[in-house]
Amino acid sequence: MTTTAAATSLDLDADEERVTRAQRLLVQLGAALVARPFDTGTHEKLRAFLDEDAEPVLASLAALSRRPEAELRSRIAELAGHALRSAGGTA
Repeated sequence: MTTTAAATSLDLDADEERVTRAQRLLVQLGAALVARPFDTGTHEKLRAFLDEDAEPVLASLAALSRRPEAELRSRIAELAGHALRSAGGTA
């Protein structure tokens, strides 16, 4: 996978960047599969992701999910540029 300018401009750590890049790629591949379900190029890209990148992405996702909720909320707020309501807060 290639690094996108958007992912690197946010100062993401390695796990955040890996998961973000994978999510973007998988959304693109999913849309391509819906639009052209038998396109061999799309299938090859999906296979390459599964063979080469899926395991480290899943490891990064697991690492992110082990972070405490307060740390995750703080990080999201930092990246989004605004404060988040606490868990259980009203909209």
